[in-house]
Amino acid sequence: MMIALHRRLLIVDDDAALTAQLADQFSPYGFDADGAANPAEMRIMLARRDYALVVLDPMVQPANAAGLLRELIAEHRLPVILHSAACLEAERIAALEFGADDCLSKPAHPRELLARIRAALRGRVQDRPAPSATIRFAGWRIDLETGQLFDGTGRSVPLSEGEFQLLRVFVEHPRQVLDRGHLLDRVYGDASEHFDRSIDVQLCRLRRKLSASGLKGPVIRTIRNEGYMFVHAVTH
Repeated sequence: MMIALHRRLLIVDDDAALTAQLADQFSPYGFDADGAANPAEMRIMLARRDYALVVLDPMVQPANAAGLLRELIAEHRLPVILHSAACLEAERIAALEFGADDCLSKPAHPRELLARIRAALRGRVQDRPAPSATIRFAGWRIDLETGQLFDGTGRSVPLSEGEFQLLRVFVEHPRQVLDRGHLLDRVYGDASEHFDRSIDVQLCRLRRKLSASGLKGPVIRTIRNEGYMFVHAVTH
């Protein structure tokens, strides 16, 4: 099964009308965009979902715009495009030196902003090192190349394709709350006609198999009204 490429953007801007306009403009080109009006909302969204890139107006935190940019780049390791009325030549140079991927004067033409987003994402894909083929948690091991799960004794634990892909999403985002929409996109693809409850069915089967195979204690926790979280730390 092919997993859909992740194309979700986070727009951090206190101009709700502009955020909605950009989301509408980006949608026909395969990008979903969420909005956050301030740093607190931004952190909530980042905890709930996995984003490919952030479009940031640093004026949502004018007293420490550099700190906000550093947080996104250093802590969340996300590509960031600044979109601000403050993106003059000196500010643009400073933003690039801090690690931003680009800086556009606001309001940029949506098609130009989209082109800069695509260029930033292409650059990240080209620079990304090959991921590890093995992920470990609680003494267990997942082989991403062969699609197999092994328990602490090295015995193979049989999983269906859907169960394996669901587990893979969780171990790639440990200790993060993932909502049903995100899980549907990653497991079935964003063009799928599967509905939310299909994730619940797969999750129930996965939990049952992990428990029956000897994995003790809670593994995937239900976070009420928010989604699910894989509780174990993972290593590559």
